[in-house]
Amino acid sequence: MKMNKRVLSMLMTTTMLATVTACGSDTNADVAGTTETTVAAEETTAASTDDATVAETTEEVAESYEIPEGMYLSELTGEPISEEIQDQRPIAVMVDNESLALPHYGIAEADVVYEMMNSTKNDRITRLMCIIKDWGNIEQMGSIRSTRPTNILLMSEWNAVLCHDGGPYYNDQYFVRDWADHFSGTFSRVSNGKSREYTEYILSGDLEANFEDSGYSVNYNEYANEDTSHFTFTDYGTTVDLSDNGYQYCADATFIDIKPFSHNGSQLVYNEETQTYDYYEYGEIHEDAEDGEVLTFDNVILQKCSFAQLDENGYLIYNCIDTNQPGLYATKGKITDIVWTKTTETEITRYYDENGNEITMNTGKTYIALIPDDTWDQLAIYGN
Repeated sequence: MKMNKRVLSMLMTTTMLATVTACGSDTNADVAGTTETTVAAEETTAASTDDATVAETTEEVAESYEIPEGMYLSELTGEPISEEIQDQRPIAVMVDNESLALPHYGIAEADVVYEMMNSTKNDRITRLMCIIKDWGNIEQMGSIRSTRPTNILLMSEWNAVLCHDGGPYYNDQYFVRDWADHFSGTFSRVSNGKSREYTEYILSGDLEANFEDSGYSVNYNEYANEDTSHFTFTDYGTTVDLSDNGYQYCADATFIDIKPFSHNGSQLVYNEETQTYDYYEYGEIHEDAEDGEVLTFDNVILQKCSFAQLDENGYLIYNCIDTNQPGLYATKGKITDIVWTKTTETEITRYYDENGNEITMNTGKTYIALIPDDTWDQLAIYGN
């Protein structure tokens, strides 16, 4: 899908919020502009001028990134996973993000994690939605909480089955859709010394039982998008370097402070050693209670998104079906502008650069935040 370049250019010009800077420059500023981005795979060249050495090095690199037998490149991460689950649908798991619900279990195993405002009350507390392809290996995940209409609209584009525990009646108009498969309140209870709302988890065997009882297809069904790949990944074994693309806005991004998520204090801190973004909330790095694994991401997508409050209780829906809306994409310590488009309830959200092309992303895990448009300007990006 390509966007009209003239329309895109006009959008970028009118929505830019910050002075254009070049990648590699020092940045200690509030939210970057809302213009564009493109990503090109980093070319790898041999350092030696000796032809034989170059050929040998090239052969070794190619061999290093050969896809192992019996595996394919996941449509969620662009990295090798078992061919046995190639047709298997992902699940989308609603995870409580209140401090009382911590520590989380199994979240570090997610391929994609969404974070978004769950209510306009309680200092706009957030909730997580975790997309997992290889759900058969889950030992414990959660705790599980209720869903909101936005989550139903987003899980649909993955042809995922939504795993949650109830929610407001506003969900009903979406759950009647044929594509809206979901499991609600059908998971295990774990005695953890907390009140009941913090005790529901997906345990090993729960999902298999739910699929059997529901009659839902375990594999992608007729409501799946023809192209199930959400993202355009760089070739496996290569790396995207945003500073190679000559963007109008491209800057260092080693600390992303999502101030609009003030209740949770959500932050992404670039780890030079792993070259990924570690997730922090409530002032601490997120470590999985299951095995101590740090929640970290190769790609960070920030979407500016308007919303509608549904009642005085704080229930809301994001206007996540929209076109040519601003956002930011960060990877490998750099950040640049993008725009996003989602045209229907089940259509995949696409992310475009300043040239109207879909962004090329690094392989690996992705974090996506839907940031309310009325607090977008509070977003703070810092560089070296």
